Amino acid sequence: MLITGGTGSFGQAFVKRILDNTDRFDKAIADGAAESLSYRHPALRNDRICIYSRDEYKQALMREKLGNDDRLRFFIGDVRDKERLTRAMRGVSTVIHAAALKRIEVGAYNPCEMVKTNVLGTMNVIEASQDARSVRKVVYLSSDKAWQPVSPYGHSKALGEALMLAANAQVGPSDPSYACTRYGNVAGSTGSVIPRWRGKKKVKITDPECTRFWMFMDEAVDLVLQTITSGVGLAIPTLPAFRLGDLAEAMDKEYEIIGLPDHEKLHEGMAAGNTSDVARRMTVDEIRESLRRV
Repeated sequence: MLITGGTGSFGQAFVKRILDNTDRFDKAIADGAAESLSYRHPALRNDRICIYSRDEYKQALMREKLGNDDRLRFFIGDVRDKERLTRAMRGVSTVIHAAALKRIEVGAYNPCEMVKTNVLGTMNVIEASQDARSVRKVVYLSSDKAWQPVSPYGHSKALGEALMLAANAQVGPSDPSYACTRYGNVAGSTGSVIPRWRGKKKVKITDPECTRFWMFMDEAVDLVLQTITSGVGLAIPTLPAFRLGDLAEAMDKEYEIIGLPDHEKLHEGMAAGNTSDVARRMTVDEIRESLRRV
């Protein structure tokens, strides 16, 4: 297995799940109880997990955090480099494509760079997965920003989805199959609002009436694991949503309203009829309780 952007929040959580469950599975085999396990999943029994990213420092921290596990292989590389991707994918059967430039305000100012990573980089992942000859499945991590996009980031993720899904119609029986998952920001992930607000008494809010989807990291990992074995297409979860002003209240924050920029939406959406303004609304107490898990 190979994970692009593997040192990010998702990559680290996903790899930890695989390693932990592989250890449990191996222990169960040794104890003669493997057949009774409900968590048997082909992705959880990989002998080698390749972490592909361009940040050597994050790789060093991840290697240390996971105890220098000899099942891990760390590749320095950028998804903009197809030759390096192809080399890293040799002998790999499953690819999770999580690498992306994700900051919306960064994309608004640097759209060309976002296209190079999120669009051309995705093209490279598709072509490298075919050139490597061993890959059987590629899962692309997308975003609710890809639904009716208004920002360079959203447009780039929508194009990434289109490239992945179109690849299924352009391959032969020996080529990989391609699937996408679409979900919102994961609570507590790097760069998300919760870790940025912690430790502050007063925070800045674009609009307290903004609504966003709520997803725990373990739910994101579960969705990708399911998608690995569920064929092709676009996997979209049904998630609760919260009001930004309610999140500030749950975190006991005073706030200053700064206004919604053009590259942000008041409400996000996964698909028609699955938008954050009509999704089940989390209460302040529910948000406060959920923060304990973040």
